[in-house]
Amino acid sequence: MPKFLIRASYTPEGTKGLLKEGASGRRAAVDQVVTGLGGTVEAMYFAFGNDDIILIVDFPDPVSTAAVSLTVKASGALHTRATPLLSLDEIDEAARRKVAFRAPGA
Repeated sequence: MPKFLIRASYTPEGTKGLLKEGASGRRAAVDQVVTGLGGTVEAMYFAFGNDDIILIVDFPDPVSTAAVSLTVKASGALHTRATPLLSLDEIDEAARRKVAFRAPGA
């Protein structure tokens, strides 16, 4: 199952919701969204700085990730960024594949 690193930052409106609902309430909401699309939450952390939330999630496919991203961003409560995560085996497989490439000017 594809794994993604999700980083999110709350808007002022989203922060008000977090203060009202608490971290455990947000975790329950995240679990509901992710499991509703057949995924699992491996880890969820709150942070401060550029990112307020860091998640590692498994989704059945990238389209499910995109669906969540679009819905969450449309709410206006969060700004999110998703990064696909690859396993060691996946990188080993990628390294074995032959790619026809010519560098610029070569």
